[in-house]
Amino acid sequence: MIQTESADQIDVAAFAWVARLDRCGADAAVLTELEAWLAQDDRRRGAFLRAQAIWGKLDRASQAERGRGARTDRRLALAGGAAALAAGAAGFWVTQREPLYTTTIGEVRRAALADGSGMVLNAATRVHVALGAHERRVRLAQGEAWFQVAKDPARPFVVEAGRVRVRAVGTAFSVRRLSHGAEVMVSEGIVEAWLVGEEEARTRLVAGQRARVLEGGPILIEAQAVSAIERKLAWRSEKIELDGETLGEAIAEFNRFNRRQVILADNSLAGRRLYGVFRADDPESFARSVALSLGVDVAFEPDRITIGASQSL
Repeated sequence: MIQTESADQIDVAAFAWVARLDRCGADAAVLTELEAWLAQDDRRRGAFLRAQAIWGKLDRASQAERGRGARTDRRLALAGGAAALAAGAAGFWVTQREPLYTTTIGEVRRAALADGSGMVLNAATRVHVALGAHERRVRLAQGEAWFQVAKDPARPFVVEAGRVRVRAVGTAFSVRRLSHGAEVMVSEGIVEAWLVGEEEARTRLVAGQRARVLEGGPILIEAQAVSAIERKLAWRSEKIELDGETLGEAIAEFNRFNRRQVILADNSLAGRRLYGVFRADDPESFARSVALSLGVDVAFEPDRITIGASQSL
């Protein structure tokens, strides 16, 4: 057995293989090359299967929200057995010791980390990742990200968002950076949240809870059904699901995804409650729906859409 590679190096190479097979397919020559790589070290086959599982898990999280047939399956015929690889994770890249991940306005990306964890970045997000020997640390400089954390009690997974800290061992949760704190939503397991300098107020959050951790105030916790948390995470599949959110909140969400901004001309409408499912990249359909349901005008311009305008174009 070859022991020259570290476990992390093998994991990185395994993810690269999964990405290559997903991108290019698996003809006989590629499969022969893959089998030769697997045969050189017993650890490689396990790492390859773990990489497939993580890739598929991230894709399933997205597809569970998407609800449309965008995913295809490829079967990878390997000597000694067959392994299923869920494909179709568009925009998904693999980290190879790269500390920085970014997305632009309107872009959602999925990433697999070498420790077996995965993350999905919302639009206009910037994340730094450092996987150390004793701790895994992620700094959310801006935006929002959802994390599926691989269990490793010896290396806690800590997300930093300004003064906010969120700690997990193995779970799934999202963190959204706010101007004076962060919003945390737990879709699976348990996390701990606190502010630096206020560790005595460290709070446990469980699946179905949503919390705002703000500077200068207590941690505000809201209990919801896990299904409600998943609905709020619909952005992972580039959708916006409204179930009683206000028009002002909905406009803010659409503006995160689009350079063509939605403007509300009549602020008295901001508190109106809305319901429906929309494509995040289609603010025009959203605006037309709002205009119809609220009986207001909407004006469309190349760089903006104005709801409550004096006339419709």
